[in-house]
Amino acid sequence: MATRPTPAQETAEHTAPREALAPLYHVIFMDDPFTTMEFVVRILFRLFGKDLVTATRLMLEVHQTGSSLVATLPLEVAELKREQVHASARTEGFPFTCRLEIAS
Repeated sequence: MATRPTPAQETAEHTAPREALAPLYHVIFMDDPFTTMEFVVRILFRLFGKDLVTATRLMLEVHQTGSSLVATLPLEVAELKREQVHASARTEGFPFTCRLEIAS
């Protein structure tokens, strides 16, 4: 028979220090002179769940500044998204890349 946690135990779980959690990683899109803007918007919409306005804003940031932070995720999810982005780019013949960077 499972025992229910006491209110003190539940509070302790919710107030655990941030250091106890796995680190998060930034997914950063990198600009290149060949990948179309439409592809970048489509990836942001399809793989990252961004709405059209946000996806367009992020795409323009990549285009104008050379890179853009598009998501902050746990490592395994960030690695999966990076591979999905790279696979989609290869499928469509683009050299588009993104990189991961530990969030501070």
